[in-house]
Amino acid sequence: MGKAFKDKLLESFTSIIPIAVIVLILSIAFVPLETGTFVLFLIGVFLLIVGLGGFMLGADLSMLVFGEKIGATMTHTRKIWLIALLSFVIGIIVTIAEPDLQILAEQVPSVAAKTLLGNYLLILTVAVGVGIFLTIGMLRIVLHIPLHYLLIVFYAVAFILSIFVSPDFWAVSFDSGGVTTGPMTVPFIISLGVGVASIRSGKGSKDDSFGLVALSSVGPIIAVLTLGIIFNIHDVEYTLAPLTTVENTRDVFFEYLYGFGHYAEEVAIALAPILVFFVLFQIISKAFRKRQIVRILVGFLYTFVGLALFLTGANIGFMPVGRTIGQGLASLWEGWLLLPVGMIIGYFVVAAEPAVHVLTKQVERLSAGAISSSAMMKGLCAGVCISLGLAMLRILTGINIMWILVPGYLIALVLTFFTPPIFTGIAFDSGGVASGAMVSAFVLPLAIGACSVLAPSAIMTQAFGCVAFVALTPLISIQILGIHYRHKTSRVRRNFSNIEDRILEYEVQ
Repeated sequence: MGKAFKDKLLESFTSIIPIAVIVLILSIAFVPLETGTFVLFLIGVFLLIVGLGGFMLGADLSMLVFGEKIGATMTHTRKIWLIALLSFVIGIIVTIAEPDLQILAEQVPSVAAKTLLGNYLLILTVAVGVGIFLTIGMLRIVLHIPLHYLLIVFYAVAFILSIFVSPDFWAVSFDSGGVTTGPMTVPFIISLGVGVASIRSGKGSKDDSFGLVALSSVGPIIAVLTLGIIFNIHDVEYTLAPLTTVENTRDVFFEYLYGFGHYAEEVAIALAPILVFFVLFQIISKAFRKRQIVRILVGFLYTFVGLALFLTGANIGFMPVGRTIGQGLASLWEGWLLLPVGMIIGYFVVAAEPAVHVLTKQVERLSAGAISSSAMMKGLCAGVCISLGLAMLRILTGINIMWILVPGYLIALVLTFFTPPIFTGIAFDSGGVASGAMVSAFVLPLAIGACSVLAPSAIMTQAFGCVAFVALTPLISIQILGIHYRHKTSRVRRNFSNIEDRILEYEVQ
């Protein structure tokens, strides 16, 4: 296990360092950072490397193994009502446990002001949305329903609902789809799909291993839009909180100490329901042997420590830097430097997302290496690069978010008819996976900082929405990768067939 942890640390090091280098260059060339902010950032880089390494190892040992076993066991029962009920409960549990959801809930004060439940109303709404759509996704696999038909129907519903919601609420609604499928939910949901599909046999069983995250990302969008209609939400405002300032090493130490305590508590709350579910599952099913149980529990420990460290580093170290750089770049050359810098950051930031590594490794494993993790990562990097370019362009020009989302999703849905089915599931899963903790803690503050200078009254409508773009463009880039993959494999088959014909012709002569 020691060697495995070292390998994960090396992988996380190569993922985080490019972002650190970009920030270093920007702080020297364009936006000088205060010493205290820079020290917070350097410690944050270290915590991200260690935390991401620990999280990836923990996910391999616990979340993925446990999720696959639950999916396979549920499918073995052949009881549709039981699969539906457990899927709904699991969806609610893992979503309420998602740390990124708290960030979203704090951005919509108009919802909290209108109800006694406050922010919990939004959290429960999103959780129910994920629970319903996770159930639909599980039943889709069991009942052999093509994924792209469901995606077309549900995204059409989402855009129709948006007609009846205030434009002030569009960005938050579509951001919710990406934010809620974060580092806690994604490993578990992906492994559930793999487990369910593994029981099926025949053509298409492997294709259906993916797609659960895709449908679970649609659920929050529809749920939050429905909430906006019910409460007639409009004139949503964002209050810019003051940046964290530190004057000496003691301030830095206590800032991280308090931060780690806070995020460790959040991760503990997030993992507790899943751990309880694991204990109940083991008592009822006796699915794991003693050695496997120990290994899974050790994996949960790695997941807890790794994710707590990662979230602490991202939120304490990266969030102030993101906003400061956004404000600084917006003040130069009328803000147009934001466009190339945003695209460069987008290309590299996706590799720092914990859940992305889970998805790419699962894709490589299930395709027996035919779809490599490096090819997947390049496709995601290209997609997110374009995403942040569009997000910065929107801040600079004030383009309506629907002018990008509607044609973007239309292109993505049309591509589903030309892409191999497995790539459709992978692509739409990638959208939810790419928009995780680093987007919330670094990219979103960057956009907010830029918008606070260029359009301070339009933060909710212009800065928010970058998460929605990050969730959109991988749908297109990964499907294009799938079309290229199909063309490449077809060409190889044709060449191989020609060689066989020549050999046969030679033998006949």
